[in-house]
Amino acid sequence: MNRFAQAAVARNPAAVQLLGLCPLLAVSNTVANALGLAIASTVVLTGSAVLVSAIRKLVPEDVRLPCFVLVIATFTTLVNLAMEAYAFDLYQRIALFVQIIVTNCMILARIEQVASKEGLGRTLLDALGTSAGFAAAILVLGAAREALTLGFPLAALPPGAFLVAGLLLAGVNVLGARRRRAREGATAARLPRA
Repeated sequence: MNRFAQAAVARNPAAVQLLGLCPLLAVSNTVANALGLAIASTVVLTGSAVLVSAIRKLVPEDVRLPCFVLVIATFTTLVNLAMEAYAFDLYQRIALFVQIIVTNCMILARIEQVASKEGLGRTLLDALGTSAGFAAAILVLGAAREALTLGFPLAALPPGAFLVAGLLLAGVNVLGARRRRAREGATAARLPRA
């Protein structure tokens, strides 16, 4: 599995690592809001990762984390200002969660684990894969909540976000367990019998 697929699927920040759940649950009440946060997170993560990877050898070890947070905060501010200028309606609905992207564990983890140690190519693939995985998770949750709101109004409220997310995560885990068992069965069938 290549680096992009590993970041998007095997290490999906929302479904596997359970990172970034606060904005994931709060903003996913509609697909439009979910898409807005997915795009904002993608721009911040990708821009920050590429810049950190480019300057990683210039940053002294003892100031790495503050420097990385400053880079992430810069991209978060740029995205926030662009959204306020060009998508004001969306900005009004999700601005608080865009502003706290700077403290998102998903972004900080990928910056620390990959961007600060790898070259630009690998960093870019990892950032895009992580962003795609987060976007897929938040868009699926947003679509499910928006569709369920028609017959189950609780889905649009914060408690409904927990319920729908829990059911979706359970579904992902069941599918993953079935896939692992099928692979193990196929491997066992190929082994020579004694």
